[in-house]
Amino acid sequence: MTLIKGRHLTLPIIQGGMGIGVSLGNLAGSVAACGALGVISSANTGFNEPDFWQNPWRANLRALQEEIKKALRMATGRGLVGVNIMVATRQYPQAVQTAVRAGADAIICGAGLPLDLPGLAVDNPDVLLAPIVSSGKAARTICRRWDRSFNHVPDFVVIEGAEAGGHLGFKRDELLAGHTKTLAELLPEVRAELVPYEQKYNCQIPIFVAGGVFTGQDVAEYIQAGAAGAQIATRFIATYECDAAPGYKEIMLAAKPEDVQIVQSPVGMPGRALKSPLLERLASLGRIAPQRCAACITSCKPQETPYCITQALIEAVRGNWEKGLFFCGSNVGRVQKMLHVDELLAELCKEIKK
Repeated sequence: MTLIKGRHLTLPIIQGGMGIGVSLGNLAGSVAACGALGVISSANTGFNEPDFWQNPWRANLRALQEEIKKALRMATGRGLVGVNIMVATRQYPQAVQTAVRAGADAIICGAGLPLDLPGLAVDNPDVLLAPIVSSGKAARTICRRWDRSFNHVPDFVVIEGAEAGGHLGFKRDELLAGHTKTLAELLPEVRAELVPYEQKYNCQIPIFVAGGVFTGQDVAEYIQAGAAGAQIATRFIATYECDAAPGYKEIMLAAKPEDVQIVQSPVGMPGRALKSPLLERLASLGRIAPQRCAACITSCKPQETPYCITQALIEAVRGNWEKGLFFCGSNVGRVQKMLHVDELLAELCKEIKK
């Protein structure tokens, strides 16, 4: 059993947040019902709402609230329900506040440093707040700001390594050259930065590792090295409860290791995704001009962006191979069969105990 600020997880597993629409209320609620931490992605949660393109902000917040409520009903108090919110999005503050008011158990923030997160979550002092970091420096910067400005420290921390899917906290040339620290190297580095704040606040700050964690044996090895558990995302795509369309899951199941590549996202960060017709067209044309805009990313300039990542991810989650962008972890080629969430978690738990 894993303890986070007095809250219990029966299983030391966080299901990673995957957007757009891959991890919503059904997946997160199913994971939480098994005693783990299920996570909803707040990235354009309202993409299926009829008014999404007319008023994306309103549609997103409305849908996010409903997905959280759905997940909490399914969880029945067994595990926890969290929300993954990208700092790089324009709606970041409003998404945090909506998640807190809707009763989410945890807010997990990445794609930027959530320096002001405690100030946005004041409506519920019991909500667990966690940053995603990829270096000890990032952990130090966040802890220093939270301590000085909010008299607060992270309730837990997720270290995301270079093998993760989606947006990555490393430079593109480092990823391509393989010059990035491993999770085994990052774990003690981040732990060393947290120790002074654990001592000052007389608390423990659990660390969960993410990126390339695939089996229960992987989880057990990191726990033996000092982690509280692991965050796993890609494996949850191949579950019947995953919120993505069947076509999306079939594409992931068919993927081979050589199908994975590092891409440059319009968000301004490198990412890991499957080679696809969309990426081939981009390599050939240089740019696919957006047809409409959801005003989602802070740094995005629609007149300059190489393509609309929102539209590409929406096409992906609907199973459109020709037009979709398919983010994935480095181990996607090892995912070979569909499972129910409880079967996957039971398998991981058995391997951890073994």
